[in-house]
Amino acid sequence: MIPVQKNDEHVVEIVDLTHEGSGVARIDGYTVFIPGALPTEQVKIKITKTTKSYGFGRIIRQKTKSVDRVEPPCPVYNQCGGCQLQHLSYDAELKFKHNRVRDAFARLAGLEIPVHETIGMEDPWGYRNKAQVPVAFQSNKLMAGFYQKRSHRIIDMDYCLIQNKENDEAVQAVRKVLADLKVPAYDEKKKAGVIRHIMARHGYHTNELMVVLVTKVKQLRGIDKIVEGILKALPNVTSIQHNINPDDTNVILGKKNVVLYGPSVIRDQIAGLTYEISPHSFFQVNPLQTEKLYAKALEYAQLTGDETVVDAYCGIGSISLSLAKQAKHVYGIEIVPQAIDDARRNAQANGIENVTFEYGAAEKVMPDLVKAGIQPDVIVVDPPRKGCDEEFLRAAADVAPKRIVYVSCNASTQARDAKLLTELGYTLVEVTPVDMFPHTTHVESVALFVRN
Repeated sequence: MIPVQKNDEHVVEIVDLTHEGSGVARIDGYTVFIPGALPTEQVKIKITKTTKSYGFGRIIRQKTKSVDRVEPPCPVYNQCGGCQLQHLSYDAELKFKHNRVRDAFARLAGLEIPVHETIGMEDPWGYRNKAQVPVAFQSNKLMAGFYQKRSHRIIDMDYCLIQNKENDEAVQAVRKVLADLKVPAYDEKKKAGVIRHIMARHGYHTNELMVVLVTKVKQLRGIDKIVEGILKALPNVTSIQHNINPDDTNVILGKKNVVLYGPSVIRDQIAGLTYEISPHSFFQVNPLQTEKLYAKALEYAQLTGDETVVDAYCGIGSISLSLAKQAKHVYGIEIVPQAIDDARRNAQANGIENVTFEYGAAEKVMPDLVKAGIQPDVIVVDPPRKGCDEEFLRAAADVAPKRIVYVSCNASTQARDAKLLTELGYTLVEVTPVDMFPHTTHVESVALFVRN
């Protein structure tokens, strides 16, 4: 029998933080997760849910406060689900992310290796270059904001502290234009209406701005007046586009874009290289930290100009092109055809010729490259959250590069893959976490493996 029941009240001491940023307490050995609580704090909680193994509680009174607790600057922090760590000081957040990466390697891979301090931001606010904001008609007005935690109800917001101000201003300007012209929001329950989302993308280095109207309908009535209104409100806008998403889905963008004003892409730069960004393009949302991430990957690759490099899971080629500046030749592999098209276009736009992009699954393409006489000295991987395919890791070890540089957005799958690589003849030398998404629980990390 579990020692607590729903609606029970207890005074507990917080002993840890979960990977999701919730406080951890124990009542007679029973684990309870408490959002918003921090280690060392004493809090009075009310049990909100129980299972056989663990429960959840909410704070009803704060009895003591951690020295790491700060007042969240966002007025809707407790309602919005976008950030999880605004109540934690930034120095403590960087330590939390360091510990999260270190613990993943110790727990899942059995590896006690050097994990460097997390590379953070000097100013950890206003870093996001892309906003995708849902629109709804609530409280007799058109709202554009973010979803309340665990719901599809929108919190009306004029700004988001982790968005750059250009995107915030663009979203609110477009919302006002749509409201003034009485363009109806799409209603998920009634399956009726027009506007689903407002997207804004901003080039940090170029100051170019893209606005995308995502609609349920194929024909947007009053389109000329809408464009006229946006141009008047945002005279510096570079591109205005209409994305059509007629499906009943949680996917934000549909497949078709219609250009209403300006070019079909905007541009931005990473590490001195220029990239074209369409509504659908994957592009890192924090360009300043991306440069630090890529710099660490290049440091680990130890290129002299004579190496052949394979960049698996290469996406639009942003790591590949950075590597190409210091390598003999880079082969990028990607399974998403649109990304390969973008990568080739980005290479051409930057005048980089010592890079080749191949479409296909990395575990299939790389052995074909070897059969064609291509022997990589270094392999760089930047897989999705699920990590690398085991078949690919075995193929990589068979190729026997001197170094493998592993960039990850999920320390758990990175640690799992590290265990396999060590069994396949590699030593994990060190890991560096990079804070790409301040005030959230997400952390990226770069690991260096060398062949035994």
